[in-house]
Amino acid sequence: MCTRFYIDNTLQLENYAEQAKKTSLGRQMAIRLPLNLTSLSGEIRPEMAAPVIATNRNLERTVFPMLWGYHLGDKAPLLVNARTETAKVKPTFMDSWMAHRCVIPCSWYFEWEHAQQANGKKAAGTKYRLQPKDGMITWLCGLYRMEGQFPHFVVLTQNAAEDIAFIHDRMPLMLPEDAVEEWINPKNNNPSKLLPLALTEMNYQIAENAAKEGL
Repeated sequence: MCTRFYIDNTLQLENYAEQAKKTSLGRQMAIRLPLNLTSLSGEIRPEMAAPVIATNRNLERTVFPMLWGYHLGDKAPLLVNARTETAKVKPTFMDSWMAHRCVIPCSWYFEWEHAQQANGKKAAGTKYRLQPKDGMITWLCGLYRMEGQFPHFVVLTQNAAEDIAFIHDRMPLMLPEDAVEEWINPKNNNPSKLLPLALTEMNYQIAENAAKEGL
């Protein structure tokens, strides 16, 4: 699962945030949804806006502000993740899988260790920061769709790599930077061919210590 990620103030990520704010969507969001927009940085939670990379109508790479989560109805829970294994066949995601793929650039994502309790149930425990090894930016793969006036995104997940499975059995789908263009290209009608490129060698630290030591 992925229900939190973090955008720090590195120059490249700041540039993405500024580009998103300057779009017509960013200006509309600042007026209509100021609490969701915040600063497009820091710890991003569901229903908040984040800078997201996708293609515009001319198929050009563009940064948009998008809101995190798909709404399925008043009583349905907000969907923030989609399983990579089934997104292409599930009615909620299949159109997005084929034509509306995106990438969410961030510093790292957070995950809580799911510890087994004495009664057999799992409970959230230690909070970790995770990012791919040798990467300054984490490129989370996602899907998006329009809901009313604004685009909404979900983060794709896959089975966790063996060395971080003790934290959680799922992890986000992350690709190297040089695969971003092909992932977001709507003319790519077989995005599954990029899945073998997914990054699974991870750096991870307990969240409280990571800020001091550098992740």
